[in-house]
Amino acid sequence: MVFLDIVFTDLPRAPTPGTEVWTGGMGSSPGGIANLAVATARLGLRTTLAAGFGDDGYADWCRRVLADQEGVDLSLSRTFEHWHTPVTVSMAYDGDRAMVTHGHPNPVGPAEMIGIAPRTRAVIVELEDEPWWLPARAAGALVFADVGWDPSGVWDRRVLDQLNGCHCFMPNEVEAQAYTRTATPEAALAALADRVPLAVVTGGVRGAMAVDGSTGERASVPSVPVTAIDPTGAGDVFGASLVVGTLAGWPLEHRLRFSALCASLAVQQFGGALAAPGWGDLADWWSTLTAAATAGDPRARSLRDDYGFLPDVLPSEPAKAMRRAEATIARLSDLDQRRSDAHHD
Repeated sequence: MVFLDIVFTDLPRAPTPGTEVWTGGMGSSPGGIANLAVATARLGLRTTLAAGFGDDGYADWCRRVLADQEGVDLSLSRTFEHWHTPVTVSMAYDGDRAMVTHGHPNPVGPAEMIGIAPRTRAVIVELEDEPWWLPARAAGALVFADVGWDPSGVWDRRVLDQLNGCHCFMPNEVEAQAYTRTATPEAALAALADRVPLAVVTGGVRGAMAVDGSTGERASVPSVPVTAIDPTGAGDVFGASLVVGTLAGWPLEHRLRFSALCASLAVQQFGGALAAPGWGDLADWWSTLTAAATAGDPRARSLRDDYGFLPDVLPSEPAKAMRRAEATIARLSDLDQRRSDAHHD
């Protein structure tokens, strides 16, 4: 589902009953599955999003942002009358975030909504969904699977049976250990590597590790040190970036480093979808890093060595300006003006 995300950051403490907490920052953005769609589109992949939209003002705004601003194809999405947009309020404090959500299930399941999926090189799916992606996989698409948090705490291992035929599974370390009943991320990765060609376990600030059985590669990379303001959607940005690197045929270590970098750039912005970096953000990061390394910064020199592959993959054409989340829901007319302003930047 596409959510309207309202993100509060820089909370001095967790909210408690009977109190009011003022935050240092706020941003609004499309969220949920929109995080993945925007992240892949901003990295140059032609992206189609299949999702349900309500008939309210929040949905209208999310649609305009996704289709008109980000260039995401919504031809497989549907609008449902008398169904409102799910809303998530995310509160970031103590290095993590807590979320409160209200919404209702889509009136129609993904298989009915999508029908026959168009030919595509990759699909990104949630394992809890009905397996609508089977025809796409049969037509040659690589299936990148993720899994959501299990609020029941059961972590039913039968969920992993849906990985049959998937190319990649990319849970975080908590999810990976819970579903595989293992005690460490390394053990969870080994168990998942028996199920999919590309197994990835992410650890947030601890980085990520992966095994690519199709190439025989193993890699483990740290996260890129940044000052984070909001981790919302960072895992989605990581997954979208991994798809980009895999389709481009990069070595596993480069794919993981690229994904870790994109996720680290995202957590410096508000929200999930509109925090996703574009190629211009990556080019700016490399330019700043190179200048710092040339000036003698030892940490910058180390990162420059680790990311020496980046100049070879950066597009040569100028990158467009990216819109970021703001503390309010922009007027619809603002989108046209912003596109005009970005064109002249």
